[in-house]
Amino acid sequence: MRKNILLTMALILASIAGTWAQGVTNATITGFIKDQKGEALPGANVIAVHTPSGTQYGTSTRTDGGYVIPNARIGGPYKVTASFVGYATQDKDGVYLTLGNATDVNFKLADEGTLLSEIIVSATIDPVLNSERTGSATNISNQQITRLPTLSRSFNDYLRLTPQANGLSFGGRSEGFNNITVDGALFNNAFGLASTVGGQANSQPISLDAVDQISTSIAPYDVSQGSFTGAGINVVTRSGTNDVTGSVYGFTRS
Repeated sequence: MRKNILLTMALILASIAGTWAQGVTNATITGFIKDQKGEALPGANVIAVHTPSGTQYGTSTRTDGGYVIPNARIGGPYKVTASFVGYATQDKDGVYLTLGNATDVNFKLADEGTLLSEIIVSATIDPVLNSERTGSATNISNQQITRLPTLSRSFNDYLRLTPQANGLSFGGRSEGFNNITVDGALFNNAFGLASTVGGQANSQPISLDAVDQISTSIAPYDVSQGSFTGAGINVVTRSGTNDVTGSVYGFTRS
């Protein structure tokens, strides 16, 4: 009987450890829907559409007018639409999501019977600084990956954008204490035979053209991220769209 209890506890602990080892592969859309007087509109309909692929997410607002769309695919652009009975439907285009972060998209709906003239307010939004940020992290966008130079065509070249990085050492910890995931799957060098992933084969485990975004977490508050005391490196590959595209590159060294 005692052996059965110990075996059950071991299986539970193993499943929890496996869950914590997974990386972050998506993003979140949050916000509030209110009327022109600032009063909440509970039960309002919210639809977010990933324009390149047509992927659609939907939800409704809570009693306080707030809503959350979790597990949305990263990147964009998104078209977010808010609607409520008796109010004019409102759209917001050009919304981009970053890996592991929540992007606020708020609406103020006007009464359909007394629609006011349009007022355009321009502002700069920093998606990194938001109330959902959970610790010290650096997000590397697809635009940076495309434009910045690389010698080895490895995502390791872009990790130096993290202020705490010294090669693959983060915060003074050895690279062996990092946890690397690609689309949530572990990509660690389990035996420590090389300083980089794929170093023994003198090749890269994944094509750089397939990478969409990279994030490095140094001290996350989220308990679902673990198995590292250096950095948690999350790599997410690009997802398909309805357009056929490709890329060609040349690589030479004297």
